[in-house]
Amino acid sequence: MRIRLATRAELPALQDIERAAGAPFRDLGMPEIADDEPPALDVLEGYRRAGRCWVAVDEEDERDRPAAYLLAEPVDGALHIEQVSVHPRAARRGVGRALLDRAAGQAREEGLTALTLTTFTQVPWNAPYYARLGFRPLPEADLTPGLRAIRGAEAELGLDRWPRVCMRRPL
Repeated sequence: MRIRLATRAELPALQDIERAAGAPFRDLGMPEIADDEPPALDVLEGYRRAGRCWVAVDEEDERDRPAAYLLAEPVDGALHIEQVSVHPRAARRGVGRALLDRAAGQAREEGLTALTLTTFTQVPWNAPYYARLGFRPLPEADLTPGLRAIRGAEAELGLDRWPRVCMRRPL
């Protein structure tokens, strides 16, 4: 896989990736997550314009179409992973890891000290996966103001219906 910044023309494909990547949540009894709408095109465009929307493209795909994407933004001295989604056709090939490594490289270039994210604790491809990649749960007392705001927004969206955690990976 090759990691690069997304183009404007690819943004609708990112929404398709999000829908496909969300479908397995249905099998875990989380249909609300499976049916959740992907980020709107204007939201994706904001990340793209800021240089914080990366895609993974299969080098053997002559159409150069994304198989996965990652959105991130700086939050309190760290690069916060807002979303990472891998299309099922590219699953279990290290694509998510490669995207996270690219984000970590960008964070280092910007002088940021860590990657952070929020995720479901009991979904195998969420918290357990990120723990294998060096992310560690942050105790509630250690959440920065920005991470508290993110968690609050998630709670308002109803995501706390399932156990969630904020995780951090130092750089």
